[in-house]
Amino acid sequence: MKKLPIAVQTFAEIRDDQHLYVDKTEHMHNMLQGSKANFLSRPRRFGKSLLLDTFKELFEGNRKLFQGLYIEDKWDWSQTYPVIKLDFADGTLQSREALDLRIRKMLQDCADQLGVSIPHSIHYSTQQQANDIPGCFRDLIVACHKKYAQKVVILIDEYDKPILDNIEQPEQAAQMREGLKNLYSVMKGQDAYIQFVFMTGVTKFSKVSLFSGINQIQDLTLHTKYATICGYTEQDLKTEFAGHLQGVDWEQLKEWYNGYQFSGQAVYNPYDILLFIDGGCRFKNYWFETGSPSFLLKLFKQRQYFLPDLEAIEVGEDILDSFDVERINPITLLFQAGYLTLNNCYETDFGELVYQLKVPNREVRSALNTHFIGAYAEIESAAMQWRQEIFRLLSTGDLARLQQQIKALFAGIPWRNFNQNDLPDSEGYYASVLYAFFASLNATIIPEDISCHGQADMTVILGDFIYVIEFKRDTSNEYQPQMPNPALEQIQSRQYSAKYLTANQAAEAGKHIFEVGMIFNTHARNLVQMDWVEVNA
Repeated sequence: MKKLPIAVQTFAEIRDDQHLYVDKTEHMHNMLQGSKANFLSRPRRFGKSLLLDTFKELFEGNRKLFQGLYIEDKWDWSQTYPVIKLDFADGTLQSREALDLRIRKMLQDCADQLGVSIPHSIHYSTQQQANDIPGCFRDLIVACHKKYAQKVVILIDEYDKPILDNIEQPEQAAQMREGLKNLYSVMKGQDAYIQFVFMTGVTKFSKVSLFSGINQIQDLTLHTKYATICGYTEQDLKTEFAGHLQGVDWEQLKEWYNGYQFSGQAVYNPYDILLFIDGGCRFKNYWFETGSPSFLLKLFKQRQYFLPDLEAIEVGEDILDSFDVERINPITLLFQAGYLTLNNCYETDFGELVYQLKVPNREVRSALNTHFIGAYAEIESAAMQWRQEIFRLLSTGDLARLQQQIKALFAGIPWRNFNQNDLPDSEGYYASVLYAFFASLNATIIPEDISCHGQADMTVILGDFIYVIEFKRDTSNEYQPQMPNPALEQIQSRQYSAKYLTANQAAEAGKHIFEVGMIFNTHARNLVQMDWVEVNA
């Protein structure tokens, strides 16, 4: 079996050292037949850097690396092109001055590698601020064109990273955006000297804020033709990885790591698959552990986002397409960072597209909601113990003990940490905390579960147990138990559980169906009443 390309991002090393490579050159060939300038957004560690480097080797004419691949007999190897490759992946830049210096250094390195001089340049020094970046970039393009008598190829990897590294500081992020725009704006004016442009990143900023400097760039992010240009398909795993995955539970593998959709066939996260094989085919959170969405968590808390809404998100094309640092939509960032993916798409009566989103797979669902537990309940160190106990109680139908556990959970939340935050007083806070726990257990969650009589706040399905839950918030200073429980009474009077009871009887499935009414008091900051009944007992 071939070696796994773990932590290998250069095409030459993969091909020279006989690492396993899933051929993506048919996608590349299709791209080269289309637009002159292209942009692709994919989540981190999805193979963007390798794809960019493969383009570099192709344009530089290194045919031996492409032997046996789709594009080998379809490319004119007699033509080679000067390639300017700029990579913002390394390190963290925290000021506009640092960004400008980094850009100048990259431009000078490219000039040295290509054997040209930049008239505007000064010798690089960490002590001096860079000057006239547009002039340097323009001179580099023109000099390469003159020396090689060929148009120039420009490849830019992680084009947005300097902005994302500063996303928690909008003013600083905006300065980084302007610094990058200062660089990218050159390409529009030098179009006559450019053969091909390819840019990759995690997010897509609006054309006005960052892409205005690039002439007619085509966004391939949700183009059906390029849905599998990064990531592994099921067919890839069952052919190229067959030896490595012999004896694997395919359904479980799919549940854990598949599910990313970009307007086409679903793909597996390549980083997960490689680490899964290298780790002895043990299921765990490989991709999620490489980066914590700390900014997103803070943003969700700040906006008092109702977490159950993550189960049924519908947005317009404008929400997915781009965002600006001054107006960040958390759903846009969740989608572009890979924590949400496409589920479906339909057209409205007035001709606009609506996208339905979902969490892609078990890894992301479990890990993301575990982080939400830490953000909303601030009990990160004890989260695993709480999750284990809640799972045991839900999967055995022990609601008496579950009631005690929920009360203990909220009693243990360090409320002093919310002194400057009114999140615990918001309408959906308590439901959000419980949702995060339930979703982290890989339970099926149906928020606003619709029936012909109305909709229950939340239905939770775990194993042989179905819980139809209604939440009520009480704001009285001293809560007095109410008989009957108004939350439970609403479930029963409106027959929210009827559809599950009917389905259960028809299938003779033996499911246990519970109606559960929960009342939370904002002064006690806890569950003050919980009543339930098993409707099919």
